[in-house]
Amino acid sequence: MNFPAQTQPANHIGQATAIELSRAEAEVKAAVFVAKQNPRNRQAAQEEMRFACNQLAIAEKAFFSYPKAGQTVSGPSVHLARELALIWGNLQHGTMELSRDTALGQSEILAYAWDLERNSRSSQIFIAPHVRDTRSGKKNLTDLRDVYENNANLGARRLREAIYAVLPDYYTAEAIQICQQTLAKGDGASLDDRIEQEVSRYERVGVSVKQLETKVGRPRQKWDEQDVAKLGTIFRSVERGEMSRDEAFPPERITAAEIQGQRQQQGAQTEEPTSWPETAQPGSAA
Repeated sequence: MNFPAQTQPANHIGQATAIELSRAEAEVKAAVFVAKQNPRNRQAAQEEMRFACNQLAIAEKAFFSYPKAGQTVSGPSVHLARELALIWGNLQHGTMELSRDTALGQSEILAYAWDLERNSRSSQIFIAPHVRDTRSGKKNLTDLRDVYENNANLGARRLREAIYAVLPDYYTAEAIQICQQTLAKGDGASLDDRIEQEVSRYERVGVSVKQLETKVGRPRQKWDEQDVAKLGTIFRSVERGEMSRDEAFPPERITAAEIQGQRQQQGAQTEEPTSWPETAQPGSAA
């Protein structure tokens, strides 16, 4: 009698996987134990946070800005979140790609933040479509580098929310306030010099003063420190790819009246003059 071959159970765990699971469990237990044995010094963490947020290099990365539903959304960035988590201590965070389905064009990603000392955890598993929004519509991503960058960008947004969810509100709020003050002060240059610097670097990427004035909401002569800081945040958001230049500064629209006026002006320039200068009338010697 022939017996059917034994089939391997669907939930079978290989030896290598079992070893990895055991190692990960031991690592988590060790991290929790160390955190309990070395509790954070809240006062020292706050002092270090204040020092860090007074540094212009950190403050310049502390905020993000991107367009959504015709408006600009802004807030504390993932860069600031990571810095605050590092200073706060005993806090693990990260993102992990759980699976990737090229047929469906999507990845499953985990973003988490875990305060080991307080055993407070915030995590989210989400589906990241391999799609990029463009001005001409949605574009499917097939290149591995494009997929990686898309997943990293979407993962960073969820990671930002996870970290801020486990950090104390008073700690985060003070850090945001100090970073805003640091940006307003700038690098010590006068306000006029800083305005000139912002205008110059925007002009290099094709953004006019008129567009900047429209974004700020008042003419250049009335800009203050907060306006300059806002323009700096937008510029760095465009540099990081959080939004495009045209999204941040939509091209100026030309009305029908302006087009008609330009045509009339061009027509007047091409017409021959009705009178000649006295020094060069027709038929006279030069």
